[in-house]
Amino acid sequence: MSRPGPVLRVLGVDPGLTRCGVGVVEVTPDRRARMVAVTVVRTPSDMALEQRLVLIAAGIAEQIEEHHPDAVAVERVFAQANVRTVMGTAQASGLALHAAAVRGIPVGLHTPSEVKAAVTGYGNADKKQVQAMIARVLGLAEAPKPADAADALALAVCHAWRLGAPDQVGVQSGSLTPAQRAWRDAQAGTGGRTASSPLARAAAAAASAGRSGTGAQRTASGTSAAAPGDAASQRGSSVASAAAPVDAASQRGSSVASAAARRLGA
Repeated sequence: MSRPGPVLRVLGVDPGLTRCGVGVVEVTPDRRARMVAVTVVRTPSDMALEQRLVLIAAGIAEQIEEHHPDAVAVERVFAQANVRTVMGTAQASGLALHAAAVRGIPVGLHTPSEVKAAVTGYGNADKKQVQAMIARVLGLAEAPKPADAADALALAVCHAWRLGAPDQVGVQSGSLTPAQRAWRDAQAGTGGRTASSPLARAAAAAASAGRSGTGAQRTASGTSAAAPGDAASQRGSSVASAAAPVDAASQRGSSVASAAARRLGA
């Protein structure tokens, strides 16, 4: 299915055996994103494992066939203390990878920390912060529920935003489709306008908040749906200070300089 202009459509999968989130977003080269669709594939815990996997595979395939994504993004699975949980997650992840591979769709794997950093600007953000920011990025009144749905959308947005950056995990230039290459090239053409980048706005907001000490009071006025720079205001002045250590050093330097000037004047 063709779409006008260099718009990238990404399908994100938050793998799980009981609930598997599937979200589709479209992202423009200036990193503005909109939600196309989101759903959660559910399977009952008392159903035979193989039948649960059949349902999940069918649910993912249905979304791919309906929305024709340019890429698929899947959460990278890590070992957990609960072996049963991680096994179910890995099985669902494998279904998503297979569904994309048999259709020739490039796949990106992203860790939870990568997704959090991309969406909120903070790799240790909690689920509520991720949900709040993905709603803001996509221009939604509230984040889709359950959390699996919001996580799937966040994965898709993360993949699109990271696609234009070189040497990123799960992004191989040789496997890009023509649509992906056109989108990446268009994004590269906006590289000089760093102030319009969501992460650039986040850094600028954090630095400003660190200098003024009023980061916690900053609001979302005047920001666009694709501007997660407000993440700094949501996390408060403590995160803003951590994001701008250079400003803290500058403040200390200014204090020392002022004290020295007073002594010389005396």
